[in-house]
Amino acid sequence: GTVSFPERLKADAARVEAALDAALAGLADRPVIHAMRYAVQGGKRLRAFLVLESSRMLGVDEARALPVAAAVEALHAYSLVHDDLPAMDDDDLRRGQPTVHVKWDEATAILAGDALQTLAFGLLADPAVGPAETRIALVAGLARASGAEGMVLGQALDIAAETAGRMLTLAEITELQAGKTGADHDHVCVHGEIPDRRRHSGRDGRCRHRGQAGGQGCRCRKGHLRLASRA
Repeated sequence: GTVSFPERLKADAARVEAALDAALAGLADRPVIHAMRYAVQGGKRLRAFLVLESSRMLGVDEARALPVAAAVEALHAYSLVHDDLPAMDDDDLRRGQPTVHVKWDEATAILAGDALQTLAFGLLADPAVGPAETRIALVAGLARASGAEGMVLGQALDIAAETAGRMLTLAEITELQAGKTGADHDHVCVHGEIPDRRRHSGRDGRCRHRGQAGGQGCRCRKGHLRLASRA
């Protein structure tokens, strides 16, 4: 019979969790490694689902897509660990559990986040993903989405907004949300078209639009909830 969306989401989450476990297996028995494992636990794995679902839609083999799905989840985990730090959003809880810097300390949280970010790029470089051209394109795309043109810029704008002393304009909110999550979702939704851009030129445009809209929707909802909690 037809598999429901929650069932597909759960099944893909389990696959990605196993991939992340494998990627972290065999590492040193150190607090920073324990913190990395802790940071990648839980969550809906929506980004990973978008990778795997877009890959299925575009005819990309799951064995090639799975390391990419794990990579975007590792990068997402890094961003949450750093966002929670006292110098950023200063959060004590994440998904109902102590944040990494609370459970360990700030230095361990910073290092765990750094290591999760590099793990993401290591996963994209896995030969299982495909030929070198594909892997280079994925690394370059994730670097753009997560760096000064994307997620880092979005976080900087978010911090600036906290002390702006005024309501942001719609254009400013859109820019902030596009940086923090829209670029991330954009990248994960279109990664599957890289092996053959010409064949999927129409589909990847639709995937990119959905990724941007989905990412901004997630961030706007979270921002609204955070504001409501402070009211």
